[in-house]
Amino acid sequence: MADKKPGIDQALIRDLANILKDTDLTEIEVEQDDLRIRVSRNGTPVAMPMQAMPAYQMHPAMSAAPAPVAAPAAEGGHNAKNAVTAPMVGTCYLSPAPGARPFIEVGATVKEGQTILIIEAMKTMNQIPAPRSGKVTEILVQDAAPVEYGEPLIVIE
Repeated sequence: MADKKPGIDQALIRDLANILKDTDLTEIEVEQDDLRIRVSRNGTPVAMPMQAMPAYQMHPAMSAAPAPVAAPAAEGGHNAKNAVTAPMVGTCYLSPAPGARPFIEVGATVKEGQTILIIEAMKTMNQIPAPRSGKVTEILVQDAAPVEYGEPLIVIE
């Protein structure tokens, strides 16, 4: 008996690439058992860790007009070097579920790695950890507000 060699099915990748070409898609992803394949025509592939997140129900504020976003670091007057910035574009949530207690409050002490908020991007809830331990001195974004990449969200002194 011949041993089965582990490897990636190159025919599958070719088929996926042909689907991209035939349908004018820019990216396609297939997941089967423990195998996950993403084929993209543009850009550089980005490895994103998969993590299980509890389902997040529709937040009441999402159906209303978006809340105003805090002023950028230069205009806000806070210490920009201590600001935690958004690692992605999305919608920022300060609590794990609508009506739940917020992850953090002004004056709270946080530990490095502790979840401080969630950013929803492409229907995926991404827990954002504190990059360092310290005291929360400002929360610069409102719950359910849209955020841009690099936007200051929270100040940890």
